[in-house]
Amino acid sequence: MNIKQAFAGLTVFERSLWLVGMALIAGSFWLCGSGDVLVLVASLLGATALIFLARGEPLGQVLVIIFSLLYGYISLRQRYYGELITYVGMTAPMAVISLAAWLRHPYRPGESQVTVSSVSRRSALVLVVLTGLVTWGFYYILRAFDTPNLALSTLSVATSFFAVGLTVVRSPLYALAYAGNDLVLIGLWALASRQDLTQLPMVACFLIFFVNDGYGFVNWRKMKRLQSRG
Repeated sequence: MNIKQAFAGLTVFERSLWLVGMALIAGSFWLCGSGDVLVLVASLLGATALIFLARGEPLGQVLVIIFSLLYGYISLRQRYYGELITYVGMTAPMAVISLAAWLRHPYRPGESQVTVSSVSRRSALVLVVLTGLVTWGFYYILRAFDTPNLALSTLSVATSFFAVGLTVVRSPLYALAYAGNDLVLIGLWALASRQDLTQLPMVACFLIFFVNDGYGFVNWRKMKRLQSRG
């Protein structure tokens, strides 16, 4: 997992998508006069992670782990306990599991690109049931913590858990699930920014995430077609 080679392997489109994302996130940070460098660093890391996830590169999972820890701390300060518990207690550990799974299933020996898989009906059913149970349990936990915007916070848990599960099994659908989670988070942080404009960069962050996840779905389907041809 060579970082230099990973960046060198980006296509012109991917490099452009990454640079535009970096510029928009940094621009929103500057325009809002936010002095919270941690928000900026987390946003830049997260957007970079999604570019490599879209390529099926294990480096993306490493960056997701780091992003999850930073984002969890940012959420704690905003009292978004659902986001804290979800990303630190679920997304980060599951990213570790995903990283191990991706490293065990390279498309070709010596290459970093993961082998794209499909979700069986049984696995899909199990994932749906688990998502329902986790969402039900988290609703009461978040309510006990008097979490702001409880409905959106609970929906974020559901979409995030479902997305993480699809990532572990290496399905292209992971990107669609994360795109749904991005929309929830855009709404969640938009509500927070109504009271504090310094939170607006988080809205820009998840808008960029939404675009990157859209590309991830398209690219993973392309990877699957190419891999099936051998």
